[in-house]
Amino acid sequence: MTEYTVEFAGTGEEITVSDTETILSRCIEEGIAQEYSCRVGMCLACSAKIEAGEVTQPAARGFTEEEAENYALTCMARPQSDLVLDRGKYPPSIEDDAARAAGADPDAVSADD
Repeated sequence: MTEYTVEFAGTGEEITVSDTETILSRCIEEGIAQEYSCRVGMCLACSAKIEAGEVTQPAARGFTEEEAENYALTCMARPQSDLVLDRGKYPPSIEDDAARAAGADPDAVSADD
């Protein structure tokens, strides 16, 4: 078992996570306020952008293969190195879907631009 440091960008929060546990499970144990819902890699509530480092997340079904290289689902992700994660960040495809669901055109230019 190897342990890695996981730092959360912009928060000053840092935890130690072994390569045999998920980042979310350690967050819960340490009292870190990490959002989550389904805990099975589908809902994307626990998404975080990988700013530095690597994770393994073979059961992260909510991401495409390309998205899984740049984003972590903390409920599934296990560290493979020290990490810097930016919590609450979603792949552009997810943000575009959310904007469409809310009735906005993600490609629209506002009058302020």
